[in-house]
Amino acid sequence: MKLFFDANVLFTAAHNPAGKSMLTIELGKQGHWGLATSIYAREEARRNLERKFPQSLAVLDLLLADIQLVEHHPAFPFPASLAKKDQPIFQAALASGATHLLTGDLKDFGVFMNRPEETFGILVQTVGEFLGLSEARQS
Repeated sequence: MKLFFDANVLFTAAHNPAGKSMLTIELGKQGHWGLATSIYAREEARRNLERKFPQSLAVLDLLLADIQLVEHHPAFPFPASLAKKDQPIFQAALASGATHLLTGDLKDFGVFMNRPEETFGILVQTVGEFLGLSEARQS
């Protein structure tokens, strides 16, 4: 199993080290699954942290040391209705061999959540869903 992190998951892990995103990364570092993200996602997370939580940039650098960085491949496929800004994220997830793409971007990825038949076999989920903590399961 290999997890691919969207920028918002990296951002959240860096500024909330006690949260679910960081837990997912820590479990991967312990060997429970592979970890990957893209250069594009890394830079987006870095820009957002610089603007909102600059004190968390050092944490981002530390966690990235254990995450495989992948470039997106413009020739790789993506779901037809995926927003243009998210196409490089999906293409990098595909290039990394990810089984899961973890994101908090429900606006653009929401229609693809838990529908691997529409996402070339990649399971798109929130970190909470991946960890089995989705609201539907909590109620």
